[in-house]
Amino acid sequence: MALKADYIVRSQRVFTSAPGVASARPLAFAVAADRIAYVDEFDRVQAEAGPGTPVVDLGDALVCPGFHDAHLHFFHTALGSSPYMLMDMGKSEADLMAKTRAFAASLPDDAWVITQGWRDYRWDPPLPPTKRSLDEAFPDRPCAMYSGDGHTMWLNSRALELVGITRDSVPPQGGAYDKDQNGELTGIVREAAAMQLLPRMLEWISPERIEHVYADQMARMAQQGITSICDMSLMPLPGLDFIREDIYEALESRDQLTLRAHLFPTLLDDQSRLEAMQDRYRESALLRAPGFKQFFDGVSSQHTAYLTDPYSNPHFPGDRGRLTVPAEKMRAMVLAAAERGHAVRIHTIGDGAIHEALDIFEEARRRFGAPTQGRNTLEHLENLLPGDIDRLRELGVLASSQPCHITLDPGGPERDLGPERSRIMWPFATYLARGVDQAFGTDSPITPVTSMNVLYTAVTRQDPFTHEPAGGWLPGERISAADAVRIYTAGSAAAVGREDELGQIAPGMLADFIVLDRDIAACDPQEIQSVRVLATYVGGRQVFER
Repeated sequence: MALKADYIVRSQRVFTSAPGVASARPLAFAVAADRIAYVDEFDRVQAEAGPGTPVVDLGDALVCPGFHDAHLHFFHTALGSSPYMLMDMGKSEADLMAKTRAFAASLPDDAWVITQGWRDYRWDPPLPPTKRSLDEAFPDRPCAMYSGDGHTMWLNSRALELVGITRDSVPPQGGAYDKDQNGELTGIVREAAAMQLLPRMLEWISPERIEHVYADQMARMAQQGITSICDMSLMPLPGLDFIREDIYEALESRDQLTLRAHLFPTLLDDQSRLEAMQDRYRESALLRAPGFKQFFDGVSSQHTAYLTDPYSNPHFPGDRGRLTVPAEKMRAMVLAAAERGHAVRIHTIGDGAIHEALDIFEEARRRFGAPTQGRNTLEHLENLLPGDIDRLRELGVLASSQPCHITLDPGGPERDLGPERSRIMWPFATYLARGVDQAFGTDSPITPVTSMNVLYTAVTRQDPFTHEPAGGWLPGERISAADAVRIYTAGSAAAVGREDELGQIAPGMLADFIVLDRDIAACDPQEIQSVRVLATYVGGRQVFER
């Protein structure tokens, strides 16, 4: 009996992302409904499907699984590409102010002026900003400038007034309101204090506006060959994670979802929100809620990542950052989630936070076994204790990294951590050699959703914009393009516990695949950024064609 197939795809270059596969080869596969039904040489696939089955002949274009961004923040990614937020670092404080004035002229009357991207250490001159320049530009309109690392807010006086922050205000635990030598607010608000404010600054953006920017962003993702995402909680506080399941559900109800969205709300004592989503999405083709997200520390550049030993350039004696959640509180929450079978993904950047998180995952595994869906995962893992690399494998904890983070702060790791610790950072090749499962993403909007930049940086260890340093930073941790694609497809599928149906071109897998104009695994690494996506398919349906 002939195989029932809707169409056959054939190409001289198919990269399946299967374990151990290092190159593309001539293959064909039959697509039936939303699945790949059969994979083999073209003649055999055609014989199984029948001679009348339509054939999509792609010549020697590369066909591979769709990319899966394993860590981004979709609300802010979509907003940052919309008319409602300016994404720009600026060359200096003055340059950014000029761009912001021009941007603000087109905003709706009810809008705050919101930007994201400034990194004062990359300005010329590299001086921290204050509210003075914002007050001059916007004396009567609230303005909030979100930093490039997403952990600091820069506000004008009008914004401070509207949110009720004065020189006598007490910041929430884990946050700070910076003051000058006279005790006056500078306008800089850090960590938990900044996170707490952001929703109030965005209340003016209606659900209808958000639905439009989500749909537009999904179209841009398809152009990048991204067929799946992990939408990660942005903030650890209740009600501040910006996981907008209402928007996804509204779009799905109108058949306007063009990617698979895996939602990871904040882990709280009350787990009912995740479980309600899991129940609602049981029959959904495109929505899943595989687990929780939590935050254990901050970022190294601000000395808020939690280290085992003090920073090499301490801000004060004993400066080694801090945990955003007390270790015992994190342990209690993760164990409670594990008892109910839920996976947890934890933001851990410093080696101290990574080590503490692994201790917690070890206890959870010993007491309750592996999660029933999804994978316990550490996010970012910028610098590790040497022994903790093998612990990742032993505990079945997946390492979720964002390659474009590597060069965001040139010289920063050596400055903050010193030469010894900075040699064990984003160790992609070591992970492969030690058998640690990996996933790749962008952490957008911290770095752009540009799939070829992810692959280029993982392969070269060079900045996708400056192409520095020559030869790559920590070049011993470069990996092959084939391994990078596999991590960005099959690896990310493992992070959501769907490696049995996502991330490979194989029988039974969901038919999420893309067509590229050249073979990433075979071209010169310096050509990767110029590779173009020609077509994107989700569940067998074409959602983009160049």
